[in-house]
Amino acid sequence: MTATPPTESTPLKAVLFDRDDTIAYTDREVYAEAARWAAGKYGLDARAVGTAMLGQWQERALTWWDLRTEDDETAFWDSYGLELMERLGLPASDAAAFMAAYPYERFMKPVPHAREVLQELRARGLKIGVLSNTLPSIARTLEEVGLADLVDVAVATCSVGIHKPDVGAFLHAAGALGLRPQEVLFVDDKVENVEAARALGMQATVIDLQGQDRNAIHDLRAVLELVGELVRA
Repeated sequence: MTATPPTESTPLKAVLFDRDDTIAYTDREVYAEAARWAAGKYGLDARAVGTAMLGQWQERALTWWDLRTEDDETAFWDSYGLELMERLGLPASDAAAFMAAYPYERFMKPVPHAREVLQELRARGLKIGVLSNTLPSIARTLEEVGLADLVDVAVATCSVGIHKPDVGAFLHAAGALGLRPQEVLFVDDKVENVEAARALGMQATVIDLQGQDRNAIHDLRAVLELVGELVRA
């Protein structure tokens, strides 16, 4: 899937990335690591711990949708930890230590070549933004994956109160970058978000790191090639 070239009057000035499955991903191996840690510390079965952790996250998916501040998120994780302790048959007093050992951001890793791609985009004089349907703590996750210093603007849609593919999310991110939508290339793993960005006037492309969508780019380094094509157009 290619991006629409900018017109002569709207040169490319920034690349706006989604976070999850675009520049970072959730590493399922960390669940196994956390399960082994809990098994050793509390005398539990590691497989049962892993199953409980994954099951709870899947059941609570999008229950954080209406969080707006980091204080809201702190309260969310406090209640999340208490629920997890109940699932594991552990006392509530163990929740704080468990959640501190394995906070949300610890489960995230950068995708291959993420740092080198962002560094090269910076070297080409482009701004870098991140727009993610995620909790307010987006800054901590970018720190964890070693990319925060390369990101000019990071927008968690929870904090804005408008989630992709709503047009308001894209307008907010472009405004935070100090740019018009037409001056931004948007990269996301979800087709509906890319289509919404294009409808607003952004150049946009789908990334599929699993290589299943033949119309998408499959390697983050392909963004550099796309940027080159857009700048030359």
